[in-house]
Amino acid sequence: MDGESLNHIVYSKNVVEFVTVANEFCRIVEEVGRYRITEALGKAQKILPLVYLKAALLPSVEKMFEEDVQKFVSELDYNVLLQKWMQLLGEHDSFMEVFEPGIEFNDQPVNLSISESILDIYQVLKNFVVSYSSVNEDIMNDALSDCIINFEQYWGQELVNVLRAVHMLLVSGKDLEETGGNIHSNSSGSDGNHWKDRFFNQ
Repeated sequence: MDGESLNHIVYSKNVVEFVTVANEFCRIVEEVGRYRITEALGKAQKILPLVYLKAALLPSVEKMFEEDVQKFVSELDYNVLLQKWMQLLGEHDSFMEVFEPGIEFNDQPVNLSISESILDIYQVLKNFVVSYSSVNEDIMNDALSDCIINFEQYWGQELVNVLRAVHMLLVSGKDLEETGGNIHSNSSGSDGNHWKDRFFNQ
């Protein structure tokens, strides 16, 4: 890689730091099976603000190509991780949203899912991180551009919404381990993969 390449915007300090934080977020989401509910929520509480901060500091980027950047997170990937998070959070997965577009026209409160919000953010960031790892500067550039546009249009708002829900759970004083799900424990005598059976049976 020559000196001119190293000056490309995709290697700038703010972009590299964003990639690092985005990659860590994806790792936490993927390793949900290792955590109990309070640990998973605690990790989300700490990484989500960093993701937002680093995304907000990204420079403006113009796309090189008209074609869409390749997506790597399949529907199956998304749903398998979603089931893990839903099972872990159990009854604590749902939260009332007050910043949903058009909510002023709804008669009923809008309930959203922490798991779905986390996986929506994961999907965007994982696609970006994989594209960035291609070391093809044009692909890296366009993946970054898409990520920034999507941040401004939807996943940035989704992030701050779900962070509020995570914060409220952690400071609620509730015994989350007692009332939430728990895919970390095998106390029921299962092999720890019962969430897979539940998913594929659906």
